Amino acid sequence: MLPLIAFGLLATNLPSWTDIRTELDKPWPQNHEFRIVCHGHSVPAGYFATPTVDTFNAYPHLFHKLLKDRFPKAVINVVVTAIGGENSVQGEKRFVEDVMSLKPRVVTIDYALNDRGVPLDQCRKAWQSMISTAIKGNVKVILLTPTPDTTAKMLDPNDPLTVRANLIRELAKSNQVSLADSYAAFTDLQQTGEQLQPYMSQSNHPNRKGHDIVAKKLIDVFLAD
Repeated sequence: MLPLIAFGLLATNLPSWTDIRTELDKPWPQNHEFRIVCHGHSVPAGYFATPTVDTFNAYPHLFHKLLKDRFPKAVINVVVTAIGGENSVQGEKRFVEDVMSLKPRVVTIDYALNDRGVPLDQCRKAWQSMISTAIKGNVKVILLTPTPDTTAKMLDPNDPLTVRANLIRELAKSNQVSLADSYAAFTDLQQTGEQLQPYMSQSNHPNRKGHDIVAKKLIDVFLAD
């Protein structure tokens, strides 16, 4: 794949978060619907202890609530296109039809937990394709590093989950798109000696407390300069 700059697709050509906040602060009749799509696997889909799907305690809904608290005059819709068990290669195949067709202003992408079963080069290609497609469509992108898996050695730089978290950080930097680094938040907790079980509903799905951390990371992106 050729570099984004060869196609004139630098994300810096998109509206800044300051511009978006200005838009979201506009009252009726100057305001317009602002649509966000959360794309990914079981975590944004709302799976807690499988097969329970706790939609209203999952981070897309919590993020929506935080946005409405900050922007009470805005018409904000958050749509979830996540599918449990899916990886980024599968998600990329339906990205245009299921995500871009909704004409979002912002897309979040969260696949790293399931990408451990996919070769790293295929992960990179799939993530890059989704990022490039969104930027070409004038859509702001927020990449998410993974939430925990208690079977992973998250402080080990060679653990497959850590490797994929680093890939996502690299992609955010090289494409100049935003990053919600949940993985850093959870590894910071581990480094202070805190156990992750209180944040988990099962080994690979966070509970409400864990989803709160992700939602906070996302709202921090919106409020950044």
